[in-house]
Amino acid sequence: MTHPVNREDKSESVVSWVLKLHPEIAEVRDEYGASVGEWVDLRPGIVHRLDRETSGLLVVAKNKSAFDYLKKLFQERKIKKTYVALVYGCFKDKSGIIESPIGKLDGKQSTRIHGKHDLKEKAAITEYEVLKEYSDYSLLEVTPKTGRTHQIRVHLKSIGHPVVCDPLYAGKKLICPPELGRLFLHAQKLSFVSPAGESLAVETDLPPELAGFLKNLPKNVN
Repeated sequence: MTHPVNREDKSESVVSWVLKLHPEIAEVRDEYGASVGEWVDLRPGIVHRLDRETSGLLVVAKNKSAFDYLKKLFQERKIKKTYVALVYGCFKDKSGIIESPIGKLDGKQSTRIHGKHDLKEKAAITEYEVLKEYSDYSLLEVTPKTGRTHQIRVHLKSIGHPVVCDPLYAGKKLICPPELGRLFLHAQKLSFVSPAGESLAVETDLPPELAGFLKNLPKNVN
């Protein structure tokens, strides 16, 4: 996990790992959150999060000025986040924009916001492009323009192409290959301007278990 869920949660997280290396980050937190009673001390230095099942890049602030600067960039959507996702099925349109508001239904995020009880919705936009096609799957580059909880996973499910091995949104009918055994979603790249005014693009390769799974997949011959 990126950070503990409450003060009683002692499980390993990104925060616990970072604090071992940089204990001074313990004081880097959001003053507004503290004023409204949020447990900001559980996520020092953290300006955005990844789902527990998602691998890839996080940016962590080492001091308060960097924290405030980076948080503002995220709020103004000036940090570009690029993900790689393997999804079920093949696409007719090789690129597209998913623009569907998201709300919480029965404990899960959903694009089904209207029904017996209308949900409190939040606008959400996701762009995607097909990078490669396989016999049963498509490899996508995905760029979320907003930062809603589970946004990529919910949006891809909403167009009929959930992320491979998604335990929440893929459903029971779609098989999670046992040789993969984890969500195929990876935060590959972050692009932004540093506090010093430098344009930065930080990128990380797919972890071995994801790269190895792709290597053994048969290509789509159509």
